[in-house]
Amino acid sequence: MTQRFSINIEGREIVIETGKMAKQADGAVTVQSGGTVVLVSAVYAKEPKESIMDMVPLTVEYQEKTYAAGKIPGGFFKREGRPSEKEILTARLIDRPIRPLFPKGYLNETQVMSIVLSADGENDPDILALIGASAALTISEIPFKGPIGALRVGRVDDRFILNPTFAELKQSSLDLVVVGNKKGVGMLECGASEVSEDLVLEAINFGYKNLLKLIELQEEMAKACGKKKAEPKLRSLDPVLAKRIKEEAGSKIGDIYKIAQKEQRMEALALLSKEIMEKFAGGDDPDFAETDVKAALIDLEKEVVRRIILDGKKRVDGRGFGEIRPITCEIGLLPRTHGSGLFTRGQTQSLSVTTLGTSADEQTIDALEGEESKSFMLHYNFPPFSVGEVKPVRGPGRREIGHGALAERALKPVMPSKEEFPYTVRVVSDILESNGSSSMATVCAATLSLMDAGVPIKAPVSGVAIGLVKEADKHVLLMDIGGIEDHFGDMDFKVAGTKKGVTAIQLDLKTDSIGMDIVKEVLKDAHGARLTVLDKMLT
Repeated sequence: MTQRFSINIEGREIVIETGKMAKQADGAVTVQSGGTVVLVSAVYAKEPKESIMDMVPLTVEYQEKTYAAGKIPGGFFKREGRPSEKEILTARLIDRPIRPLFPKGYLNETQVMSIVLSADGENDPDILALIGASAALTISEIPFKGPIGALRVGRVDDRFILNPTFAELKQSSLDLVVVGNKKGVGMLECGASEVSEDLVLEAINFGYKNLLKLIELQEEMAKACGKKKAEPKLRSLDPVLAKRIKEEAGSKIGDIYKIAQKEQRMEALALLSKEIMEKFAGGDDPDFAETDVKAALIDLEKEVVRRIILDGKKRVDGRGFGEIRPITCEIGLLPRTHGSGLFTRGQTQSLSVTTLGTSADEQTIDALEGEESKSFMLHYNFPPFSVGEVKPVRGPGRREIGHGALAERALKPVMPSKEEFPYTVRVVSDILESNGSSSMATVCAATLSLMDAGVPIKAPVSGVAIGLVKEADKHVLLMDIGGIEDHFGDMDFKVAGTKKGVTAIQLDLKTDSIGMDIVKEVLKDAHGARLTVLDKMLT
């Protein structure tokens, strides 16, 4: 039986239906606004996958069917092929806020699929797909700790607009996606034309208050047609094993995390891990399974790192909580390129190179809403040697595309118009070393290379990432987070902008949400940090 639920957002109706399509999925809904319709399904494997370690076995796919806009695909095969950049970025947009909402130790592979069935060229399907993902998971038996709400906030003529159309977004000084649950904000994605932190905070507040209506709508759906939540097997550590490993390795891990240098620390951890594995999971008749010993070590390591931060006044690498790592900048280091910049912050390093071309080098994008051309592109690469690893080199992954898009969004507001500078501009950032926030290093290095190439940008842009460790009522903000703080911490909050204002924001959490008080504190701290980094760059 088809069931229909609707809500009015600033004069635009959002309709969620379930029971008509994809009935063999564990949860499936269609979400419609105007003439745009997205089908979202959620399915999980009924048997757990025991080999999974410290990650949620979630995959998210987003597909735009060309028939949705009454088009036939170009090319020889005349069918949809590899995902476009928009499809990859939207899949990430859906993945990031729902991933923390699965129970700890979850082992059942889960897939969320969003398919755009109809596109009217006015309403962006991405927000509808995000709402649909939450709704499909909420009414399914999958153990999802939702629902969540999502809205896009624009600003036209000094007025905030919810879910602006494509045409309204072109006039907007702000493109902000706010995602949250009843407790607080869960994810932010923002591009802006040098707006103040106060205005950004006001926009986040506006979006958050309104998205609560979407949460209430999904709760109504769950009552009307939701399935009883399953209680799948979760990875739980044997308390005897956890205690023995803590006794054996607790103080040793504590000593290892007094080593400031990442390479030496990683080497010492690898040796300790080998020793522990041989003792507890070695031999012909091991006391414990190898996966359980690894999981116990990871949990212990996380506990030690978080305790160092919460109980002390220094971080793992010896810095104070508000301290930025040493920064060095170089320009013009490659003799035959149009512009180059090398930005090094601690053990994170980006080499960014600018190339200028003619209008023939513009990128043509055939999107559902119509064809457009791009004269500014920023591409990000993350070779395995940047973290001392050996891996096969394929094409750019989702993370690389996401980081490149964030840096491009940060720089786009300061790029000159075609009338001022009739060139196509491509910037490539190769990460040569990585230990935290290589996307913000890319923003800084790209700014240097653009200036070296003589591109008349309106203002230089810098960026910084802030982390969080929070337990109960106590929290600590970590300026310019390192890799281990990102891995074992609760937040990665990136802010980029000029001296005048913010141009890009990205917030990802490992917890379900943070309050507006923390958002306000981060934006305030990030402002001063951005200007400090900018001063180093301009020297």
